[in-house]
Amino acid sequence: MVETSTTAHPPVQPPPPLRPPVAGGGPVHPPLEQLHHLHFCIHSNPSWHEAIILGFQHYIVMLGTAVMLATVLVPQMGGNHGDKARTIQTMLFITGVNTLLQTFIGTRLPTVMSPSFAFIIPVMSIIRDFALRPFDDEHERFVHTMRAIQGALIISSCLNIVIGYTKAWGNYSRFFSPVVIVPVVCVVGLGQFERGFPQYMKNIHDRTQLMFERFALLLCIVVVWSFAAILTVGGAYNNVPEKTKIHCRTDRTYLMSSAPWIKIPYPFQWGAPIFSASHVFGMMGATLVAAVESSGTYYAAARLAGATPPPAHVLSRSIGLQGVGMLLEGIFGAAAGSTASVENAGLLGLTRVGSRRVVQISSGFMIFFSIFGKFGAFFASIPFPIFAAIYCVLFGIVAAVGISFIQFSNNNSMRNLYIIGLSLFLGISVPQYFKEFTASAGHGPVKTNAGWFDEILNTVFSSAPTVAMIVATVLDNTLEVVNTDADRGLAWWLPFQNRKGDVRNEEFYSFPIKINEIIPTRYL
Repeated sequence: MVETSTTAHPPVQPPPPLRPPVAGGGPVHPPLEQLHHLHFCIHSNPSWHEAIILGFQHYIVMLGTAVMLATVLVPQMGGNHGDKARTIQTMLFITGVNTLLQTFIGTRLPTVMSPSFAFIIPVMSIIRDFALRPFDDEHERFVHTMRAIQGALIISSCLNIVIGYTKAWGNYSRFFSPVVIVPVVCVVGLGQFERGFPQYMKNIHDRTQLMFERFALLLCIVVVWSFAAILTVGGAYNNVPEKTKIHCRTDRTYLMSSAPWIKIPYPFQWGAPIFSASHVFGMMGATLVAAVESSGTYYAAARLAGATPPPAHVLSRSIGLQGVGMLLEGIFGAAAGSTASVENAGLLGLTRVGSRRVVQISSGFMIFFSIFGKFGAFFASIPFPIFAAIYCVLFGIVAAVGISFIQFSNNNSMRNLYIIGLSLFLGISVPQYFKEFTASAGHGPVKTNAGWFDEILNTVFSSAPTVAMIVATVLDNTLEVVNTDADRGLAWWLPFQNRKGDVRNEEFYSFPIKINEIIPTRYL
């Protein structure tokens, strides 16, 4: 017979606190609505010479995306090196115009608008459609494909114009909370991992340290690019695979030889747009994804620029204006629509300069180099691995900013941890499955007799921020527990979502005085 012990066990002691309290009983690192380690915030400006260099740095960062997209799409459209150069010039020109518009009458945040990889799926569908048709030569196929892309962009841009200026997007954003923003902003950065090494300079002279801190990215590009040029001239890449030559040599873009000295992009430069219902519906999926990705980037940029989260009405007017920008892209003949640049938002954090003026100066560089093609082609010859290394740093910063939003909710709530964890996991894994399936099968997982329906779903579920936003929003607004509002951080969040909810909303997001006289802020 087994005897049982009757000895009383001592009571279980509560675990010690993870963080020692400070005077007053508050946490060691209390939540901060605005980052305090910025050199310049959204409405403060560095000196003019610093602002010009920082603006040029923003131009170089966004240039990589435009060159990559054109390099991927134009050859498959049947275009030659000259067509690629003109496509990049057009992208740069419209990007500069859209960036200026957003900083003046859009979000007013220091965000750069950039061509979006979300448009690859519908554009590739258009390319495959015209690849099956007979043409006299490849250039004719390129022109017809570009005109079809123009038509699809012009019509599909109406979607963002409508959901933006009717304030439907802002009404949808009212379902957000910090619990939703964490995974959305996080995967805005992490979801770009396929496109992507840091610098470390400490214990040096203060002036030199400041230079390395603000212009480290530009200095690294110059050093590595020069080294790549030396290797190219020295013959280091003569006996390597062709793919390595394309990515590493500085003379394989052929942009310097094919770009015109002066060329001003103009409306319908490729000819009259070609409209097709199947192309338009597919492109609409990409415009919706671009709206989601831009929204996530705006939240990250606001935090990195020292501003409060953008209110619902600001998100609405920015998405509406993004639709206007896509309309311009269709009219001028860009190869893809645009979205807010994730990498340039990360650059705000890397330089600790969130000045709006710096980004406006960068748009001047975009327009200038789009017109004077030879100069723009010189910088466009930077090898892709250099851009990829830059993106590793910049996307990581944006992902980390997304994680920082958890401080405004209850990060000890199992409900919140479940929502954030599942949204992050599905936001990364679902798009990766769609992309790998498409790469192996030649079409997306969704394949029915309605091709336009397939393209919409395949585009939407290939976007990490879109999947994360859908999952997080549904769960956060349907999963109920005790004290849900407090756990979700709504007491902190809601004042920023109303026009008059916080006095800083007007400070950061109202129009300039002269523009406000023409277009009163209260109407947008």
